[in-house]
Amino acid sequence: MRERSTGGRTKRQPLSRERVITAAMALADEKDTAGVTMRAIAARLGVEAMSLYNHVPSRDDILDGMVDAVFGEIALPAPTAGWKEAMHDRAASARTVLRRHPWAVGLLDSRSNPGPATLRHHDAVLGALRAGGFSVAMAAHAFSLIDSYLYGFVLQERSLPFESTAELDDIADGILSALPTGTHPHLAELITEHASRPGYDYAAEFEFGLSLILDALRPDEDRGGPREVPEPDRA
Repeated sequence: MRERSTGGRTKRQPLSRERVITAAMALADEKDTAGVTMRAIAARLGVEAMSLYNHVPSRDDILDGMVDAVFGEIALPAPTAGWKEAMHDRAASARTVLRRHPWAVGLLDSRSNPGPATLRHHDAVLGALRAGGFSVAMAAHAFSLIDSYLYGFVLQERSLPFESTAELDDIADGILSALPTGTHPHLAELITEHASRPGYDYAAEFEFGLSLILDALRPDEDRGGPREVPEPDRA
């Protein structure tokens, strides 16, 4: 991480918390969070590990900064958009960001010291729901429901053994050829009539599920006022 001065000599870029966080995120993108150690970050920046502590007090602080940076990459709901459009676009942006940083999905809601981007993001999402007629309680329910689906889909997507249509076709052909004749008819039907059709894109499954959730959610004013949510049975 050096830059050349006009005199032909190199000078080191000044170390900062932002540079440490950026380097840590690049490592996590390559090796997951297990690869984010003080020594590895320092090596990436071309400095001694001890020098990092002048800018970050601990690895936990780095993880806090990484999470905040991820939230900062997610597009905030547009102030002029309706709540449904705002929730759709925010979820779609979050999925794109989480695919870029696959390590982040397990960390986003795990930190106890949220940074400014995290707070700004959460407040904007809740604000869009409140402006759309959701009560405080229903806004919280909607936020939790949407993100549970979003995070779960990203985790499932990350685990799939294919990344392209060609890879999916190869796997599907292998499964079909291995099935004994006349067995598992519904699985064979799914592969031949859905997953193997030209133009099939697994991303469409995300849009289907998200639209289903958003269509089911309704502001309190459309429900005739706030609805009481029953307490769980603790018996």
